[in-house]
Amino acid sequence: MKTPLCSIIIRSFNEEKHIGRLLEGIQLQSLANEIEIILVDSGSTDATVAIAREKGVAIVHIQPDEFSFGRALNYGCAAANGSILLFASAHVYPVYTNWIEQMLAPFANEKTALVYGRQIGNEITKYAEHQVFKKWFPEESNDNQQTPFCNNANAAIRKCLWQQQAFDESLTGLEDIAWAAAIQQKGYGIAYNAKASIVHVHEESFEKIKNRYRREAIALKKILPKEHVSFFDFLRLSMGNIMNDAYHALHEGVFFKHIIPVIRFRVMQFWGTYLGFTQKGEITTQLRKRFYYPNTFKRNTITKQTEQQGEKIMYSTK
Repeated sequence: MKTPLCSIIIRSFNEEKHIGRLLEGIQLQSLANEIEIILVDSGSTDATVAIAREKGVAIVHIQPDEFSFGRALNYGCAAANGSILLFASAHVYPVYTNWIEQMLAPFANEKTALVYGRQIGNEITKYAEHQVFKKWFPEESNDNQQTPFCNNANAAIRKCLWQQQAFDESLTGLEDIAWAAAIQQKGYGIAYNAKASIVHVHEESFEKIKNRYRREAIALKKILPKEHVSFFDFLRLSMGNIMNDAYHALHEGVFFKHIIPVIRFRVMQFWGTYLGFTQKGEITTQLRKRFYYPNTFKRNTITKQTEQQGEKIMYSTK
């Protein structure tokens, strides 16, 4: 194979249920013949690696006791040959056949270091998580984002910049935001492309939701040492987000179906966040709002432009 246009790097652990659909979606991309796929597997005991190998994916192994999110990404980046490194979680799948095109488009600006795309849920996504996706990944693109917010479940960076600055392997999460913050300080930009859409499948128990937000809060505290979340913040943010989710659920006619899971999700989200912080200080206002604060009470609508952004993929893999 000639030098690929970009390298897709997938981190995995026991993802046999989802990875086939992601790989199918990649194969149906308009640029499928110009990319390479690298799976960084951290000790799967199911059929994940076999499924990937059958699809011709290059496999990189990392021992479970050596794993961190940043280290796994660094392993994949080191093995990649493309000038653009596109990261995808093993439990996501693209919505449109031009996903890779849309992820690469903002790199036409030579000062753009990182691009991240939209994430949405599917029919099994918890209602409150749908609201999180709408908050974090809006319908409007931003070619020059001022905060380091991003998410490498669906993101891409320039390999030449990774070679100058690898991911922090000591963090318990948010290695993407740490990388973005450092690269912004060097004068590079971050772009958000709402047309680069993927479905992100979360099938977590409420206990795992708590642990995810606790892990990310521990990482955020290290990235931004002055951050502090008090018990009062836990109560205030939980209640504010529950009320906002309830408002939208009521107007969508699904209030009674979702209100109990909404309460459980938001309580575990912010209880985990509270547990992750122990020291005082302040986070930047913009980033704090992006992470924690609820959506506005303005009704969410799907724009015609967003819906007709490309050819939708009809998956055969369930």
